[in-house]
Amino acid sequence: MSVNTNRYESAAARYFEAWNATEPEALKKAVAAAWAVDGRYTDPLADVRGHEGIAAVIALAHEQFPGFVFRPLGAVDGHHDTARFGWELVNEADGAAPVAGFDVVTLDSEGRIRQVLGFLDRVPASA
Repeated sequence: MSVNTNRYESAAARYFEAWNATEPEALKKAVAAAWAVDGRYTDPLADVRGHEGIAAVIALAHEQFPGFVFRPLGAVDGHHDTARFGWELVNEADGAAPVAGFDVVTLDSEGRIRQVLGFLDRVPASA
């Protein structure tokens, strides 16, 4: 495993830690650890910049899907300052995964996320 591969996997791990944080203070800390100060998150449902905006999008996802966690789906792949990985939103009670997607992230020199471009591959009709 190369140093760069570790860099991409570490960034993805911090990303999932942020998306799985449910307490406000833990969420704030996890977002700060994963994203650059002026980091951006864009998917079909959101386009926000900065830690507060990103934390708000994550909190909204937890309101919409209480009792769910984000899990990686497959391996993290990357080159230069860009990584990509799949994910799914899993119900901890029954293992159902009604939402799945794929994200492409750009990292800064410290390995924190500058930008996320998110794609939704599976979304329930009610979302």
